[in-house]
Amino acid sequence: MAGVEEEQQLQNSSVDQGGTDEIITEGASVVHGELPQDDAGPPKVDSEVEVLHEKVTKQIIKEGHGQKPSKYATCFVHYRAWAESTQHKFEDTWREQQPLELVIGKEKKEMTGLAIGVNSMKSGERALFHVGWELAYGKEGSFSFPNVPPTADVLYEVELIGFDETGEGKTRGDMTVEERIGTADRRKMDGNALFKEEKLEEAMQQYEMAIAYMGDDFMFQLFGKFRDMALAVKNPCHLNMAACLLKLQRYDEAIAQCSICF
Repeated sequence: MAGVEEEQQLQNSSVDQGGTDEIITEGASVVHGELPQDDAGPPKVDSEVEVLHEKVTKQIIKEGHGQKPSKYATCFVHYRAWAESTQHKFEDTWREQQPLELVIGKEKKEMTGLAIGVNSMKSGERALFHVGWELAYGKEGSFSFPNVPPTADVLYEVELIGFDETGEGKTRGDMTVEERIGTADRRKMDGNALFKEEKLEEAMQQYEMAIAYMGDDFMFQLFGKFRDMALAVKNPCHLNMAACLLKLQRYDEAIAQCSICF
């Protein structure tokens, strides 16, 4: 009965579209990024195989929209990764609820293949990549975290949430607290505008981009007025994502992914 009551509460919630700052859904809980449907292993994909590089192939799971990121763009992605030979999943940012920040052209050596894949994507796109070990964790593999066998080809399921081009700002680590909160707030406003145009999937991507600037590692360091400023951006983004999911009638998904705001 509790689940039915919660769903009814979500269905009865109202969206305030009168202001420009917030789209608040009364009674809605926090909604994080969409989890892949199949959590048993790499997804089975029937789409055409595209060769991006001698060691990187791509199959599209869900089409995206807009432009592709250029070199040095800061990309925010969710991904799951498996060692192909063992089918061992060694990374899952959806479960961790922490998107990866990847700067194209400045990625770590073991993420070279992943970066080639992300560089081919549009915002909102989800794809499966096969990356040869030479562009992944190499001949030695990794015996710390993540744990990847030697010479392991890697399968990546990736969703590009969105990206900032170099002209739009700095990476998160180079920003001051005020800059980081301000960037997140601009993303929230962009999401609100898309929501009012009924571009709900695109709006959710903007909200999740905003939330990516307000990660747990960042929030735990904030106190006083800075924490209040950050929460004034972060919490409405979570609620606005819930509003989008409700309008899309994705009730089960919304309920399953709800959690409590800070």
